Amino acid sequence: MAADTSPSRGPIVSPSFTGATTEHKATRWTLTLIAVSFLLLVIVLPLVSVFAEALSKGFATYLAALIEPDAMSAIRLTLTVTIIAVPMNIVFGVAAAWAIAKFEFKGKALLTTLIDLPFSVSPVISGLVYVLLFGAGSVLGPWLKAHGVEILFAVPGIVLATIFVTFPFVARELIPLMQEQGTTDEEAALSLGASGWQTFRFVTLPNIKWGLLYGVLLCNARAMGEFGAVSVVSGRIRGATTTLPLHIEILYNEYNVVAAFAVASLLALLALLTLGLKAAMEWRYGAEIAAATRH
Repeated sequence: MAADTSPSRGPIVSPSFTGATTEHKATRWTLTLIAVSFLLLVIVLPLVSVFAEALSKGFATYLAALIEPDAMSAIRLTLTVTIIAVPMNIVFGVAAAWAIAKFEFKGKALLTTLIDLPFSVSPVISGLVYVLLFGAGSVLGPWLKAHGVEILFAVPGIVLATIFVTFPFVARELIPLMQEQGTTDEEAALSLGASGWQTFRFVTLPNIKWGLLYGVLLCNARAMGEFGAVSVVSGRIRGATTTLPLHIEILYNEYNVVAAFAVASLLALLALLTLGLKAAMEWRYGAEIAAATRH
C-alpha cells in the first residue's frame, strides 16, 4: 500500500466554535445577560432608588435632612470612630501579616484562625460579648463605674466594636501578598547593614503598599457602614451615640423616609467613592500593582 503523502488537515473544528475552550456564542450571550441582569437588579436599581427617594421632595429637603443636628452628630461620630479604628487596624494588620508571613512560631495557625474570627461570628454576637465583658453585671462593670470609665453606651464601646468587625481586612489583604514575596528582600537589606525600621520603610512597605491601600479602603467602608455590633454597644442614644447606620434606622422607624434615604445616600456615595478609588488605582497603576503582586 502506498504511503499517504497528502498534507495533514489538522483537527476538524465545528463552525459554531472559535476555539477548543470557547463556548458557543449563544452561551456567552446568555451568561453575560444573566450576570448583567443580576447586577442591575441587586446593585444598580437599589442605588438608583436610594438617590431617587432621597431627592423626591427636592434638593432643599435633601440638604435639610443632612444638616439636621442629629444627622450632623451621627456624621461626626461615624467619622470619629473611623479615624480611630482604621489606623489601629492598619498597625495590627501590618504587624500580624509580617509575623505570619515572615516568621515561624508556635501558635501561628491559631493567630491566623483568630484573624478570620469576625468573618464567622455575627456582628450582633460580637457586640453582645462587649456587653457581657463591660456591662453592669460583669466582673469589670462595677470597677469601671467606680472609676468613672464609660465603655458601653459611649464612644469607647463603639470604637471597640468597630475595630473587632474590621480588623481582618488589612491583615487578609497583606498576608497572601507578603507570603508570596517571601523574605529575600528583607534578608538582603539586613545583610547590607539596614536597621529593622529602614528595612520596613524602604523594602517591605513599598512592596505591600497597594495591598495595604486596598485593605484600608475596605476597612474604612466597613467601619462607616457597620450596624450590628455598634447597635448593641451604643445604646442608640439619639444625638449622642448613633452612627449613620443607626440614625438611618431611627428615621425609617419614624416613617421619615425621605430623611432616612437622604442620610443613606451618604453611605451609598461612600461605597461608590471606594469603588472609584479602587478602579482609578488599577487603571493608573495597574502594571505596577501586578508587578508588586507577582514579586
